[in-house]
Amino acid sequence: MRRIIAAGLIFLCSSFLWAQQTAPPKIQVLIITGQNGHDWRSVTPELRKALEDTGRFEVRVTEEFRGAGPETLAPYDLVVLNYFERRQPNLWWGERAQNALLDYVRSGKGLVMYHFSTAAFDGWTEYEKMSGGNWRPNNGHHSPSHDFVVDIKDSDHPITRGLKKSFPQPHDELYANLKWQPADTYHVLATAWDDHSLYGGKAKQPTPGAGLDQPMLWTLNYGKGRVFGTALGHDAPAVRTPTFVATFTRGAEWAATGAVTLPVPPEMAAR
Repeated sequence: MRRIIAAGLIFLCSSFLWAQQTAPPKIQVLIITGQNGHDWRSVTPELRKALEDTGRFEVRVTEEFRGAGPETLAPYDLVVLNYFERRQPNLWWGERAQNALLDYVRSGKGLVMYHFSTAAFDGWTEYEKMSGGNWRPNNGHHSPSHDFVVDIKDSDHPITRGLKKSFPQPHDELYANLKWQPADTYHVLATAWDDHSLYGGKAKQPTPGAGLDQPMLWTLNYGKGRVFGTALGHDAPAVRTPTFVATFTRGAEWAATGAVTLPVPPEMAAR
């Protein structure tokens, strides 16, 4: 009996070690936050949880990136930006840290441009090139938060492959009229219809006609690196939605690796 038990224990240990050796290493993620016009303190833990709950990512958070350098980013496969310096020059990161991020992505690493991070660093040209679209003076507004539908425009991309053609995003901000880079430099994965009647005549920027499709999810290459942008996820409840979680985590995996292995949630799967 003792021999049987011992053999069983050896088998279990061997199986565990084999599984540990064959499982892909977790994607190392750094979330950069600490300043924002939105509630970064509530949202950042939700971003971290969404990633770590997949079992695919290991996440750390820094609330102070000023003074950072290449050595800060060296351990990571992916950076997620949840940062807006609130138009305060002293909250820019500084030349060394800013160049470190650019070089990091150019070298082949991944970046997720999350929601209001598109508004950061007005006047930093390379940041705008790396973002694809940006919230800038006279470029960027939204109607009151409301329920809307996200429509997939490219079903063949690894991030969106297997998803339904459209799915709801409840009570979120629908960003519109961002400042976009030339059309051939970024790729739109999904849009949402910006209903101009919801502005109630109070829009501060042009709202021609009944409405316009606005990019919600996009990708681009920056040097050898991959960037995934999402305009979704204004606050903690919006970040917890199935739509946000699925697209954010799949977009993060693609930005880090160039592929997506995470399964599509059954409720969002194409029939």
